Amino acid sequence: MLVLLYEWLKGWLNAHGMGWTRVVADPTFRSMLCLPVAFLIMLLVAPRFIRWLVKQKIGDNPNFDQPDINDLMAMKKNTPTMGGVLIIAAIVGTVLLLGDLRSFYVRMALLVTVYLGALGAIDDWLKLTKHRRGATDRQGLRSLEKLLFQIGLGVLIGYFTYRHGEPFVQNVTLYVPFFKNASIVLGAVAFVAIATVVLTGTSNAVNLTDGLDGLAAGCMAIVSFTFFILATIIGTTVELKDRPLAEGLFLPHIEGSVEMAVVAAALCGACIGFLWFNCFPAKVFMGDTGSLAIGGLLGYIAIVVRQEVLLFLVGGVFVAEAVSVMMQVSYFKLTRKMTGTGRRIFLMSPLHHHFQKKGWPEPRVVVRFWMITAMLAAMALATVKLR
Repeated sequence: MLVLLYEWLKGWLNAHGMGWTRVVADPTFRSMLCLPVAFLIMLLVAPRFIRWLVKQKIGDNPNFDQPDINDLMAMKKNTPTMGGVLIIAAIVGTVLLLGDLRSFYVRMALLVTVYLGALGAIDDWLKLTKHRRGATDRQGLRSLEKLLFQIGLGVLIGYFTYRHGEPFVQNVTLYVPFFKNASIVLGAVAFVAIATVVLTGTSNAVNLTDGLDGLAAGCMAIVSFTFFILATIIGTTVELKDRPLAEGLFLPHIEGSVEMAVVAAALCGACIGFLWFNCFPAKVFMGDTGSLAIGGLLGYIAIVVRQEVLLFLVGGVFVAEAVSVMMQVSYFKLTRKMTGTGRRIFLMSPLHHHFQKKGWPEPRVVVRFWMITAMLAAMALATVKLR
């Protein structure tokens, strides 16, 4: 919005000695401004919204198949959930204010956020209102239903993103970290398939990670800040040694992707702001409303800046959480079929509950997972030099 307003008033502003306002047109400046703006929006809006959630009795009631975990989670009963609405509001509000809405990638990022947020909200609402509907279980949408909606979005977003970037070879190329010239130019089918897997996988992985106070929000803040740095390097037109900064660092220069730095910074600021209220002991949970939305948005940022492979390294905690669930379920079904009794690899999945059952206090699990994420982010940024 500010970019469009500046373009409209640019002549008048320059004529009246306010040429300094051209800083608004600089995406690097706007992206750095996004982080504190999203954070402040969260701090201003969250207290009143949390009070409203408490008044409406929109509280979670954790229910696991293992009594000892239920005992550990008993203190969380009736904690307000659907706080993801706050995260989405902070991201969308910040991007509408400071993003360049003429950018195709910005508009698609907003679509991904709102779509997956709505999908998560429906799921949360069905869970929270089961007693009003006379339901006998805690389930919202079935896993297959959510997956189909996510895949549908991934296919559409992947296709239109491919068509938009197709004129520029680097925009539709898969890049492999650690190697200077390791890249594969993708056709439409391969691009859409990869985009769908990344979008769906990241969304669900963050959703699985959101099980302890501050875990998903803290990890996401670190990962999104890393992609803010990468998007700034990859998208900027600033030159180093007479060529784009990205090329000087042996990274692809993706045309039009610089606005993803704005989106990534807004995501980071919103998550830090949410963490203010979500850290142990949490005053609010993000629910599927937030976790599906921010996970999908992170995946889309990685798709646009062509760093899908690097996302697996930076988001290693999210990957480990998702893989632990897949391994646990697969091994349990396999051993039950072979021996008649299902066995488990982990004490409980997702992975964070395994460490809880080993006796780690919740804050210790969360902080150590943050540390691991920070180390993985540092390793990911180090790959720039390795190229």
